[in-house]
Amino acid sequence: MKNITGTLIWYYYICERECWLMAHQINPHQENSLLELGRLIHEESYAREKKEFGTTEIAETTEKSGFMTVGMKIDVIGKKDGKLVIGEVKKSDRFLKSATMQLSFYLYQLREISLEAKGELLIPKSKKRISVELTDERSKEIELAISEILNLIKESSPPTPVKIPFCKKCAYNEFCWV
Repeated sequence: MKNITGTLIWYYYICERECWLMAHQINPHQENSLLELGRLIHEESYAREKKEFGTTEIAETTEKSGFMTVGMKIDVIGKKDGKLVIGEVKKSDRFLKSATMQLSFYLYQLREISLEAKGELLIPKSKKRISVELTDERSKEIELAISEILNLIKESSPPTPVKIPFCKKCAYNEFCWV
């Protein structure tokens, strides 16, 4: 699982070709206005919250140590009612399934190292907080997604492009349709 990241989970649920490109470190056009907007929203939102935690900081925050977990960069972390709560900031709820699964992946990884947490999708534009919990069903779906992503990224070339509604504004558009 060392090659799987939350970002790959996110892309997998939107477009398998995008997932393959990202896994092979073929980055999208960084000047894409939607990417820039996402970065700005991430930087400017939830300023009073603790932000951008990797696994080292999570270990220090929760007083656990001695684990190796990859692919996690938690946007927001805190406690609510004595329980660890992690948050994922998104610019809209347009990709709700992929965002939910990305956050579920982080919850899954934390559970694997014996840390129980709850999740919240944070959408500042609409001022939404959507609760996400790691159910047994979601755990199984994450395990299946991990397996499918590992098989996908082993391929020597990306999947054939498939036109979907998200293609129009995709930062990878030129890799598929130009």
